[in-house]
Amino acid sequence: MLIDIDVKGLEIVCAAYLSQDPILISELENGVDIHTENQRVFGLPSKLIAKVLKFRLLYGGTEHSFARDPDFAAVSTKKEYWAKAIEAYYTKYAGIKAWHVKLVQEATTTGRVLSPTGRIFTYAPAYNKRGDLEWPITTIKNYIVQGLGADLVAIARVSLYNRLKAAQMRSKLIMTVHDSIDIDCPKEEWEIVAKMARQCVADVPMNFERLFKKPFNLALNSKVMYGMNLAEMEEYNEFNRI
Repeated sequence: MLIDIDVKGLEIVCAAYLSQDPILISELENGVDIHTENQRVFGLPSKLIAKVLKFRLLYGGTEHSFARDPDFAAVSTKKEYWAKAIEAYYTKYAGIKAWHVKLVQEATTTGRVLSPTGRIFTYAPAYNKRGDLEWPITTIKNYIVQGLGADLVAIARVSLYNRLKAAQMRSKLIMTVHDSIDIDCPKEEWEIVAKMARQCVADVPMNFERLFKKPFNLALNSKVMYGMNLAEMEEYNEFNRI
């Protein structure tokens, strides 16, 4: 059997933790459908547009990138439209805006950004196509989120490996792909391993604090898929069967 454990909303959780934005934290804690809510608040035509808006802004997108993107031409090709959407986003998530300002200031004055896990990201200005020196703003905003996400999944993966070994399971970790962990396991083990894996994700905040001596004040949840092969995967929720 194959089992895939996907950490839900990993990048949003990381951004919420790093920025400590109270609105975003509250939305996560209360199970708000963030993209649908932002679609309504910002007057966007679809949930997909709202989702792209959030992630593009988390990683340094500007009104120019939206206005020039053919995928959004049906919404608007005017920079003014997207500038207002971005302004509305940063008004709602003022903590993210303040965090972004701090990130850029740290990177451009010291040439580096330090992650809560000790991971160091170094940056330097480079010449753009116009021949001007500029700092890589998108990577400054991107790498620390992606890096923290990778560290959180690594904590879950190592924890799962240790628990499989302690329980003398024959199941094997196959690989990690971004926000998910894949396991190959015998039929007779898969339900036990699925529950174990889900618990490892839920335990990440506790293990984060134990490893790095820093509180992680957000929950991590996961979606478990199982099946005989990738074409036959389905979601598993019946953990009370174990």
